[in-house]
Amino acid sequence: MLSTHGYFDPVPQLGRTDTGGQVVYVLQLAKALARQGMRVDIYTRWFDPSSKQVAPVPENQDVRVIRIRAGAWQFIPKEDIYGVLPELAKNMIGFIKKNGLRYEFFHGHYVDAGIVTLEVAKAFDKPSFFTAHSIGAWKREQMGGDPEVMEKKYKFKHRVSEELRIFKSVRAQTVTTETQRKKIEELYGFSSDNIVVISPGVDVHTFRPADATGVVLETGLPKKYIFCLSRIDSNKGHALLLRAFDHVRKEIRDIHLVIGGGSAQPQRTEQEVFDTMKQIVDELGMHECVHIIGYVADELLVPCYQHAELFALPSIFEPFGMTALEAMACGKPVVASRFGGIRNVISSGESGLLIDPSNEKEFADAMIKLLKEPQLAERMGQKGCETIKGHFSWEAIAEKHIGFYEKFTS
Repeated sequence: MLSTHGYFDPVPQLGRTDTGGQVVYVLQLAKALARQGMRVDIYTRWFDPSSKQVAPVPENQDVRVIRIRAGAWQFIPKEDIYGVLPELAKNMIGFIKKNGLRYEFFHGHYVDAGIVTLEVAKAFDKPSFFTAHSIGAWKREQMGGDPEVMEKKYKFKHRVSEELRIFKSVRAQTVTTETQRKKIEELYGFSSDNIVVISPGVDVHTFRPADATGVVLETGLPKKYIFCLSRIDSNKGHALLLRAFDHVRKEIRDIHLVIGGGSAQPQRTEQEVFDTMKQIVDELGMHECVHIIGYVADELLVPCYQHAELFALPSIFEPFGMTALEAMACGKPVVASRFGGIRNVISSGESGLLIDPSNEKEFADAMIKLLKEPQLAERMGQKGCETIKGHFSWEAIAEKHIGFYEKFTS
């Protein structure tokens, strides 16, 4: 597998720049495939000389992270990584040949890894597979904003062009939702019978309701709170959540909002988002009830979900929303955007509530409803948990991938 951007480590520091749901997806899928008898190497870009080039994944002897040099010894955000991808592909091919490695196929995740995958698979005459995770044309459509500013920041034209080239070139690809498949046809004019819908999974052995785990670790958080967890990025909708919460806290006096996520040592772009959030908190006078806690340590992640009254996913554009699935697995009701991929998981009114995050009143009313009707919130939480256990365990997702590989390599 290839996942070339972000801080991809055997035990990843989730929340760092470009290090979120996709990293979890690739790592958990690799582990689940290994439990089914496959050996999986995950290739990523090597930019920190203090990291080992080949690093085994703990407690998974058949999964390794392999880092390949490309460009200077420095982190490159995914929007700016295109210039080093030819070197990365060349060096990956050289590493594989030098070490006598033999692979049955190559599977790239996200557009940058897809570009490299095509070159590497061609060099070894092996099948190439692809999972976009997020598609540029849909993200551009959903995010709006000044076209020139957005193009300069996200390089949409180049990204969309490369995505279409990948769609046309790979042996087959997976998408995380049926909506994403339809968007590829609508926005790229591309359709094919080699596109298969396979959703992300959840580690249901780790993420589970509090009553199934025995003692719940204390988090030091308020007694009653709404939880939000994501990478700290300008497109994650934190400002929308804060303004909606201003209505909620005036109706429910003892409720708090906890926003988690981000690097242990925030990057400049993350700090800018933190600063914007704090400005809104200052403007609305919410210091006593809003807690922006930053990076959440692994051992506190599950109890943070378990102690919450509900989970909010405020991003308008979210291809899937791994944290929402984790919250559901912990038995918590979720309020999320009806425009993202999560709408294919949540049945609004049954296992959660789908809203327009840009509509302050609609967003606030959904949270207030769950807080005022605890029995409804509990029922939705239970239904969401059942949905995740039944259809989204990594074991089930791995079996679907094995069937996918077998179909398109035979």
